[in-house]
Amino acid sequence: MNEYDISRPSGRLLDYLRLMRISNLFTAVADVAMGFLFVHPTFEPVGVLVCLVVASGLLYSAGMVLNDVFDVERDRRERPERPIPAGRIDLAAARQLGWGLLIAGLASGWAAGYLPGAASEWAWRSGAVATSLFVMILAYNAMLKQTPLGPLAMGSCRLFNVLLGMSAAAPITEGWNLAGFNAPQLAAAAGIGLYITGVAWLARDEATISHRVRLSLATATVMAGIAALGPVHRLLVEHQGARLLLLEPYWWMLLGMLAITILRRCSIAISSPEPQQVRYAVRHALWSLIMLDAALVLLVRDLYALAIVALLIPTAILGKWVAST
Repeated sequence: MNEYDISRPSGRLLDYLRLMRISNLFTAVADVAMGFLFVHPTFEPVGVLVCLVVASGLLYSAGMVLNDVFDVERDRRERPERPIPAGRIDLAAARQLGWGLLIAGLASGWAAGYLPGAASEWAWRSGAVATSLFVMILAYNAMLKQTPLGPLAMGSCRLFNVLLGMSAAAPITEGWNLAGFNAPQLAAAAGIGLYITGVAWLARDEATISHRVRLSLATATVMAGIAALGPVHRLLVEHQGARLLLLEPYWWMLLGMLAITILRRCSIAISSPEPQQVRYAVRHALWSLIMLDAALVLLVRDLYALAIVALLIPTAILGKWVAST
């Protein structure tokens, strides 16, 4: 017997965890928790936060499962070791799981806005954002994945995930806003979305030898996403009169240090574009997303940033058994 023997409960569980890319789940949790702390002074109301985290986790897991459901024929050629093409998980069962997670995540997103402690104004907003995320997950997997819009669709999913964390707070009704989200909030979400657009582009051909030009352009997009987070500091001061915990030069220095580590790993992949090096770069960039989320929390919530950083622990532990890509 080995770990892939589906007659063993542990082997079957591990296959389902791999199908859901469980090691990456905490990057989605980091996004939604960052969004929540961006608009709340603490983790209160806890019930609302838990509901939003559950919605994010279910929707993310659904996206990963449906990714393999829609990609099964391609995976049979390029990644026959994955659970569905290898026959360790039935395609019909995976499809049912994916849709079940998707619907449950949508329901949880709608429920968050109506829980005690959530802002009564625009209580529907968390549901509307969850619905946007639901639609984008389906659009990516069913239609856009293999098109030039695929990476942008993936980045949009992350943008909506950050907004999901912000959605149950009182909407901004003064000054410029979009659906109750003000400029600093939208800038944080857009920067994360652009960053993941680059990461998705980086991962596009990771099963084969990648093109150096494409990897270079994807890396440039990743760096642009980090750079797009820079103005968040000034926007917070200008729009909210916030007294931030980091002076603006130190904020840019922090982003620069994170960018250097990511750029180093991406540069290795560009110089040696075989699948293993590209996967290392993608994994490093995904895990670094937790640090970017923590950096944004550090701007406004001080030591709460450590709670976001702590999400690297389960990510790294689970990453030993479950591939990130």
